[in-house]
Amino acid sequence: MKHILVVAVGLLLLTACQQEKKIGFVNNGDLINNYQMKIDLETKYEGLNTKFTKKMDSVSQRFQAEVMEFQSKEKSMSQTQLQEVYQQLGQKQQGLQQQFQVEQQELEKAFQTEIDSVISKVKSFVKEYGEKNSYTYILGGNDAGSVMYGEESSDLTETITEALNKAYEEKN
Repeated sequence: MKHILVVAVGLLLLTACQQEKKIGFVNNGDLINNYQMKIDLETKYEGLNTKFTKKMDSVSQRFQAEVMEFQSKEKSMSQTQLQEVYQQLGQKQQGLQQQFQVEQQELEKAFQTEIDSVISKVKSFVKEYGEKNSYTYILGGNDAGSVMYGEESSDLTETITEALNKAYEEKN
């Protein structure tokens, strides 16, 4: 009788320890690309990039007008004056190119910093979602093949995207 009780308790403990693991997956690309915060960020930087391009075009047009003005007067200039103006225009063009390059790099760096922040927020949100909903694992799928196959019912991409966007809307 004692042995039966010990075996019964042992079986009960074994089955209690054998919890089913809850596993889900998300498509990383879809999750990030459909996150409203990322969409808003891209819209913001498209506007900044358009503004930058217009500024660059305007400055370039003024410089071209200056070059054309010089070309119309160059026949009446001495060789020394021509060399001096050519040198000034060359330096000015080089300075403008450097300025544009620096501004473009700053814009790209700021965008990348904000995108990294978005990705970090998504990772944190997925972790919290997994903890709240008792998931053992939430895997990230991508074109490289992290998740080669998953049952449709385990795909949390849309569910998490909706929850993520809802949380973002509530903060704004």
